[in-house]
Amino acid sequence: MVTVELARSLRDAGLRWHPGTGDRFVIDKPGVDDDVYTVSEMTVERHDHPSGTSLGFNGTTEWALDSVEASESLWLPREDQLRDLLGPAFVSLAAGFVVTATIDGVAREFRSDDPAVAYGDALLAYITAALA
Repeated sequence: MVTVELARSLRDAGLRWHPGTGDRFVIDKPGVDDDVYTVSEMTVERHDHPSGTSLGFNGTTEWALDSVEASESLWLPREDQLRDLLGPAFVSLAAGFVVTATIDGVAREFRSDDPAVAYGDALLAYITAALA
């Protein structure tokens, strides 16, 4: 799973989140960003309003929370989501979790002990290069 710091860097670089079932997130506030939540029709449900999206906590799972604005949440994209977001820039994933991506016409390698982090680092480089 990507770290909160990498997720923040991706968001700050321009990655936008449209909450969907199965998405993981943290509430992006000091002291409460240790708990990871998952969007699910059972416990955390997405509600679209004209003013924005809110994430509603249903049932007794999180008794102290009714909802939180998506803008106050930080998406922790999964490995498959990161790979999909790399799109045609993605070249390969090799043993040892080495992601190769073509960025600005150059094949670059991103290594990590976690494949999601390697994909996240590649995506961050891709977004940064695309917006430069």
